[in-house]
Amino acid sequence: MTLSEKDQIHIWHPYTQHKTSKPSIAIVRGEGALLWDENNTEYIDAIASWWVNPYGHSNQFIADAIYKQLTTLEHVLFGGFTHEPAILLAEKLMEILPKNQQKLFFSDNGSTAVEVAIKVALQYFFNKGEKKTTIIAFENAFHGDTFGAMAASGISFFTEAFQGMFIDVVRIPVPTKGQEQESFDALRNSIKNNNCAAFIFEPLVQGAAGMVMFAPDSLDKLIQICQENKVFTIADEVMTGFGKTGKTFACDYLIEKPDMMCLSKALTGGTIPMAITTFKQDIFEAFYNEDTNKALFHGHTFTANPTGCAAALASLSLLQTQEMQDNIARINKSHLAFQNHIESHPKVATTRVLGVIFALKIQTESTESYYGSLRNKLYNFFIENGIILRPVGNIIYILPPYIITDKQLQKVYEVVEKALEIV
Repeated sequence: MTLSEKDQIHIWHPYTQHKTSKPSIAIVRGEGALLWDENNTEYIDAIASWWVNPYGHSNQFIADAIYKQLTTLEHVLFGGFTHEPAILLAEKLMEILPKNQQKLFFSDNGSTAVEVAIKVALQYFFNKGEKKTTIIAFENAFHGDTFGAMAASGISFFTEAFQGMFIDVVRIPVPTKGQEQESFDALRNSIKNNNCAAFIFEPLVQGAAGMVMFAPDSLDKLIQICQENKVFTIADEVMTGFGKTGKTFACDYLIEKPDMMCLSKALTGGTIPMAITTFKQDIFEAFYNEDTNKALFHGHTFTANPTGCAAALASLSLLQTQEMQDNIARINKSHLAFQNHIESHPKVATTRVLGVIFALKIQTESTESYYGSLRNKLYNFFIENGIILRPVGNIIYILPPYIITDKQLQKVYEVVEKALEIV
């Protein structure tokens, strides 16, 4: 019995309708931007395994850091205890985060990082004796699959089974080109008509919506509106963080800075689950009180896992090397050249590039569903051609590891161009 066959007996996969899906591909080895399955078929991981693996699979530098930590201290509870890897990671992040960020709260993944931010925003006002119970979010946002994060998300088929069970969320349009004023007005109206605690957003790029992009000055304006009205701003940098947009954080493009930031995915280089939510000092001060009930009663068993912290420290060291920064610039240059080549294709509606992110929208006669027939046809075509890409409806995006070679990247482009012929 193959691994794929054994998998089907007991395992339930994410985002999968097992009744209609093909068996999962059993991956047995990875190196650099490549993965191999149990039949020794080679794949280029062109989305860095859901955006978590910028430095390549089986990275020796990160593996060595993990091994060293495992043989020293694998884990210790973080309630009432601390350890050097967490302290070193906090200090390292303080060097690269926006200067207004001063406190860190550890958790396990992107969803939990968002949960922490939302709970802190709501409890901040509760601790102050104010009633603010509503969160503002973008249309078609995606912030995760736990309940608070899911409530803030706006892609309906992820959430429709749970309507009526969420915290209060109001939505505003994304300030894409030509829609900026509508977005600004909607934010003002939302604040005026609701008890709004915070505005959460994916800065500059909405990942799960199909890499929808908007300008930094528009987001600066939205943050300004929130600041004027004492509404917290939460930047969900789970996808965009650690170099994806060409800067360390997407917020580095902004003049205005968010009150909170959510980090995960590439934080540990795709090795060990870990997330961090960061805060301005004055937010922490609202919980710093002789009244025990004003503490943040939130935690996870593996909070600040020392091995995860060691992986994160190694990952940040790699990100800051000149070689990795050059790789990010190289991929961006390559994306722009491919964009220039493909944007006039008769089956391409639009293209967009930011940092290592490339996306194109296929011209279709009808609206394509997120997991519709076109998407499935494209996904299977890419797999058959040795490329791991996960289209979103009629949107194809590339978000490769930073260590992908020029030859591998060119193959990805060639297969994407061939895919347009099957539409």
